[in-house]
This record gives sequence, structure tokens and C-alpha cells, in this order.
Amino acid sequence: MAIKEFRKGHCVVLELSGKLMGGEETTEIKDHVKGLIDIGVTKIIFNLHEVKWMNSSGIGALTGSLNLLNEVGGKLAVANITDKIESLFVITQLSKIFSVYNSVEEALDSLQEKNH
Repeated sequence: MAIKEFRKGHCVVLELSGKLMGGEETTEIKDHVKGLIDIGVTKIIFNLHEVKWMNSSGIGALTGSLNLLNEVGGKLAVANITDKIESLFVITQLSKIFSVYNSVEEALDSLQEKNH
């Protein structure tokens, strides 16, 4: 699993790739989000286009990141989920918890409209 970080205005896009199956990579995601919050970033987009699969640990990393951002009044969006990940989001009802967008641009537009 790899994380690439891009700044887009007041938002940070974290492009994740590989599999989110627990262990080091899930800790790395939460630590990365904590680090961004520590420097004042409160709007984050997870670009999941290159995520092949995730299990409950991967889901935990995403929901943990969402909780961290909620605690500081931040926003988290998810973009570019694959069909496999989308079916997982539907089955687990994560699609009701996360703001899911078809593209990073749609997510950026939404986050920049809310609480400039």
C-alpha cells in the first residue's frame, strides 16, 4: 500500500494504492491523517482509484480517519472507488457514512463549498 499526497486549495488529496488489509498500512493511514490535522488540515479526500481491495481493517482505517476529522470539525470525502470497493461500501452501509464522489474534482467542489 502506498500513499501519495497532493494539495488542492484548502484540501489534501491522499491517493491510496494497493490493498488495505490491516497491519502497517492501516496504521500509516491514520497516522498520516493525524499528522495533517496537527498542521491544520481539516479537509481530506481519499482517492481510492488504485485500491484493489480492503477488509475490515481497511474499513477501520477509513472510519478512524473520519472520526479524527469529525473531532476537529473537519470533512472527509472518498473519490474514485472501484466497483469492488463500491459493493463493499453498499454491503457495509459505509455509503451512508462517507461522502462518496465519482471524481476528486467533484469531492473538491463539495468540500470547498462547505465551510470555506
